[in-house]
Amino acid sequence: MQVNKKRILILSGWVFLGLFLLGILGAGIAYTKREALLKEGLERAIRKAKRDYDLNVTIGNARFTGFSTVAFSNVAVVPQDRDSLLRVEKTEVGVSIWPLIFGRVAVSSLTLQNGLAHVVRRDSTTNIDFLSKSQKKDSLTDRSENTNRRIDLAIVAENLVDNLLAKIPDNMDIRNLELRLTDNDRKLRFLTQTATIDDEELTSTIRVNGDESVWHLMGMVNADDQEANVSLYADGKPLELPYLEQRFKLKLQIDTLRAELRDVASSGGEFKIQGAGAVRNLRIHHPAVAPGDVVIENAAMDAHLFVGENYIGIDSSSTIYLGKAKARPFIKYTISPVKIYDAQIHTDALEAQDVFDSFPQGLFESLEGMKVSGKLKYDAILHLDSSLPDSVQFYSGLTPDQFKILQFGKVDFSRVNQPFEHEVYEKDKLVRKFIVGPANPDFTPLNEISPNLRNAVLTAEDYNFFTHKGFNEKAFRVSLATNFKTKKFKRGASTISMQFVKNAFLNRNKTLSRKAEEILIVWLIENQRIISKERMFEIYLNFIEWGKNIYGIGEASRYYFAKRPANLDIGESILLSYVIPSPKATLSRFYPDGSVKTYVRGYFRLIGRIMASRGLTPYDTTAYGFYGVRLREGLRQEIAPADSIEIDSLMLPDEDTEEGNNGINDFFRRVFGRDREEPEVITPQQEPANGTAVQADSIPKTRRQLRRERREQRRREKEQQDQNSTP
Repeated sequence: MQVNKKRILILSGWVFLGLFLLGILGAGIAYTKREALLKEGLERAIRKAKRDYDLNVTIGNARFTGFSTVAFSNVAVVPQDRDSLLRVEKTEVGVSIWPLIFGRVAVSSLTLQNGLAHVVRRDSTTNIDFLSKSQKKDSLTDRSENTNRRIDLAIVAENLVDNLLAKIPDNMDIRNLELRLTDNDRKLRFLTQTATIDDEELTSTIRVNGDESVWHLMGMVNADDQEANVSLYADGKPLELPYLEQRFKLKLQIDTLRAELRDVASSGGEFKIQGAGAVRNLRIHHPAVAPGDVVIENAAMDAHLFVGENYIGIDSSSTIYLGKAKARPFIKYTISPVKIYDAQIHTDALEAQDVFDSFPQGLFESLEGMKVSGKLKYDAILHLDSSLPDSVQFYSGLTPDQFKILQFGKVDFSRVNQPFEHEVYEKDKLVRKFIVGPANPDFTPLNEISPNLRNAVLTAEDYNFFTHKGFNEKAFRVSLATNFKTKKFKRGASTISMQFVKNAFLNRNKTLSRKAEEILIVWLIENQRIISKERMFEIYLNFIEWGKNIYGIGEASRYYFAKRPANLDIGESILLSYVIPSPKATLSRFYPDGSVKTYVRGYFRLIGRIMASRGLTPYDTTAYGFYGVRLREGLRQEIAPADSIEIDSLMLPDEDTEEGNNGINDFFRRVFGRDREEPEVITPQQEPANGTAVQADSIPKTRRQLRRERREQRRREKEQQDQNSTP
């Protein structure tokens, strides 16, 4: 037994020695033929670049300058029929031997002198269009090879990061490498005068647009240990790119930007990256964000990223820091077999003043300077399965603990509890001022407004107004689902509380900051009971727009119907509730004889039925006052003659069909979407391309149009009979 073991050990030794000698022999042969092998490899790569990507690659000279170091000169990459993409005068690249044995290319050293990378966009074409072509080609190749093969994102991410880190050299010396971007008439230049890595220390000097700015990239880089910590800043001024303002109207400035890579690992089928990022004095100006500059003095994030077989995300162990406030985010995006979106954010109980002090300057102007006490805790959860969008889950809650407002900021929200002057702006211009209070003869106390009007507005706009605390989460979930399914912002979820705050305290600019500020003010008013529900509803009815330059229910009822708000009947009330989302188009809803256009009748029936089911009005089979609404006679002359054929609203079901849920669904679309639009109108004379007018009589009518015309004719005949039979 011992003899056999000894023989096996001797035999293994000889085999190992033989393999070692063969390796040495192969390496020697390769070394003697390395120039030929290099030339053959480069020629093969040049042919592939031309065949697959239409790239013309030329290399003036390529030779070995050491055992594993190759020097290149006069390298050029030019896409076919496009501007030159890359030119390098001299470069020398060294690779590590040990990783090369296992088929992995790791750069050990890099020197470069006088290089230019130029990305050019002319109209809709660029000189990097070949990248999209290559991606499409690779995708088709993957499908043709195996249509059932599933890509493991964790493996893809790990390979990508490993390859990127492997390309960071241990020693680097770059001189005069320019990155240039030409976007039609806009230009951007980064000239790296020097960039070195020596003993893991990175230093770099970058000139932006000539002498416009000088940037410095400094820090520590250790690709072998998969660690990095770098900072970017500019001499004597913030980091800034005028190109962003020219291209996207985005003004972005940063004093210091820092990024850190702490660890990279794989476990349990997941690829994980731990890192951090921070900014100091970030200034943002964009018309979609806020009217002025938004300043974030200090913000940071400890990020724990994960990538699985079919998902990517940010782990809940991550932390976001904003001033003195901090929160724990969780994000997960599942790509297959169906797309699933998960997002959460949670905080511990934070000092309320720390929270308010952490708000970016310029984001919530009305709250700046506010003093508060107590604590606040915030939690938000979103889960959306793309295959079941109507089952979306959403929760958002700010939990107070002995929270109290000690001092208002720039705006005293309690001022509306007394008579106040209201200013109306349109496109930043003051168009109207009026008193909301008894000094205004059109002001109407809530108890003097017809219950018909109050109930119609609540039914159409926000029936749960008196029971919710400013927000309707169910409506918000419906809004999320609808907008996701239509791939556009089609439905909102504004409550009367939110509309009140928008009109009473905020400008009319449609920005992200204004919406966020609106939500926060609503929470403060509702939870601190700064304004009672009754007073809020009273003000709302007395200062919202009901028509072109018509503000408040007192003006509206007198202007349209020559009535006081107390005397509005059910039909007039439903009509006024209909015009709230688009008040300037109110007169277009009437015929010249003062009656309401036919397409609005479905809305009357729907609102009336809902009100009747809740005991707010008697049941009515004649469209809840629709036929009795008449515009005051003096106003009818302002309406253009009815010379068009109206297509009735889809909200009006056919009389010979069951009135089902389609009308209900469309009603909610209108209520939440704030998208009540005029129906399509076919004009009597439409001008075709040849300029010949087509008469209205020659336009074929659908069966549905003919049925509606017959119904309208029967209605008018019945009205005439009733008038004739009246003594």
